Parts: sequence; structure tokens; C-alpha cells
Amino acid sequence: MDERYPTVALRGSGSFGVVYKALDRDTGNIVAKKFINFRKDVVGVSSAVIREVSLLKDLEHENIVRLLDVLHNDEGVFLIFEYLELDLWEYMREFPSVSRQPQVIKILLFQILHGIAYCHSQDIIHRDLKPRNLLIDRQKEMLKLADFGLAREVDPPLKLYTKKVATVRYMAPEILFGTGKYSTSVDIWSVGCIFGEMVRRRCMFNGHSEIDQLFKIFRLMGTPNEENWPGVTKLFPDIDIITQLPPEKLKNEVPGLEHAGVDLLSKMLCLNPSERITAHDALKHAYFSDLQIPR
Repeated sequence: MDERYPTVALRGSGSFGVVYKALDRDTGNIVAKKFINFRKDVVGVSSAVIREVSLLKDLEHENIVRLLDVLHNDEGVFLIFEYLELDLWEYMREFPSVSRQPQVIKILLFQILHGIAYCHSQDIIHRDLKPRNLLIDRQKEMLKLADFGLAREVDPPLKLYTKKVATVRYMAPEILFGTGKYSTSVDIWSVGCIFGEMVRRRCMFNGHSEIDQLFKIFRLMGTPNEENWPGVTKLFPDIDIITQLPPEKLKNEVPGLEHAGVDLLSKMLCLNPSERITAHDALKHAYFSDLQIPR
């Protein structure tokens, strides 16, 4: 293992495993080496690792991190990825004067949507979009989606999927309801939360629990009802006993964001998932009209 990919430095760690900065001796390139321990309650490789590997082998896009190699030993699996120096969370904090510029935010958002539109065209939902899972190459001004451990293929009609996905702050309301019935629109909600965070420099909805997250969403976007979200009472029967709040003015929450940007954000944070804008349509939104990027 260390003969070809010797570790240079620890890059990060979490419940997913450990990521190292490493050297590929065969090419001389710096790579990311993600180590995932074998779980004691699972024989062999976990389904999440198998899913991530199988999906990434088939996904080839400039805005999706490239999986270069897969190795294993008695303790776990090593996934070798192309190396990008920062994630979006780090970028916003280490380079605040650059990352808060309106045009930089626009370019980053366009790249996120470009990658997600490709995933959705392949019937794949990411389910864990957040700043930590968006990697940035500052030299090339390139953003790439990463960490596909919770991604999965999705086929119509809607099926029941686990709600134990993503991070609460970026969860779509249909997941927070706990029904398990959702589709690609959950990724768009997460992207909307990330968009708002890039503008505000703080989370759009900073709930401490799933129910607290829902209430924070309702305070800004309004309480859903059968008129604006047909079928919502079946998804969340208690919605009828919750105080019906009207939506607030979204533009007040994202000061400095141009009108077209507020409009796009409102379409991403539409409570009704069937009315939420798609990644494909978002890329054609007027907000991006001044970008000199082929679309």
C-alpha cells in the first residue's frame, strides 16, 4: 500500500473514515487516500463503500471527483482519488475576501449544479450535499462533488428510501418528515441551502434536531398546506396542528444577492418537491446569463 501511495499528511477524519494526502509514486502526482475500516458487524466491505465505488466508476464529469484506484488489506479499503486542496467550507473561511464575491459564488454554484445535473441525468441522487463534500482546486478555479457514500440510483415511481442521509442542516423537508419517499429534488434543496450559506456566510436553517429544522424552515418559507403542497398532510399528519406561518421575504435573508439570484434560490427552496426547480432548468436560469461558460 505505502509502496505506491506513501502518506504525506493527514487530511481529515470522521465517521466515514480517514483521508490522507499521499504521493502516487508511479505518476509523481499528489492524491487523496481515503481509508475506510471494515465494520465489526459487517463481513467484508460495507454496502456504502461498494455503492460509492460502483457509482464513481461510471461517473465521468469535470465537476465530479475522479476515483483513481481501489485497494484493500485485512483492516479496510483504500480509495484513491484525485487530490483537491480545499473543501468549500474551508474555502469560505480561509479566503473570505474572495469566496464572498458575487461572481465567485455564481461560478461555484454553476459548477455544483453542473455536476448534480449530470448525476440526475444518470438517475443518481447524491443525498449528502454540503460544503464539506464539495472540493475546490483554486489554481484551476474548479469545484467537484465528492463523497458518494450515501448516493444511490433512483427509479420512478418514488420508492421508500432511508431518511438517515445527509446532514440535518441541508435536509429537504420531505426527508425531515420521515416518510422516506423522495427523489432527485432533495439534492436541489441541499444546493439551495449551500447557495444561501455562501451568500449569508452562515447556514440558511441551523436546526438542532429534525423537528427544530422543520420549524426553522417554516418560519422563513411558510408552513406548507394542501393548497401549496397537495398531499402534505399524508406525509406529515401533524401539519394541521402547527401554526400556519406565511412566508417571509427571502431577499431579506440574503442581503446583497441580485434579484435573479433570489428568484433562483426561492425556486430551489420550494417546499413542494414536485414544484422545485430541476438542476437542468436551474443552469438555464437568468442568474447565470452573464457567465461566459458553455451551457
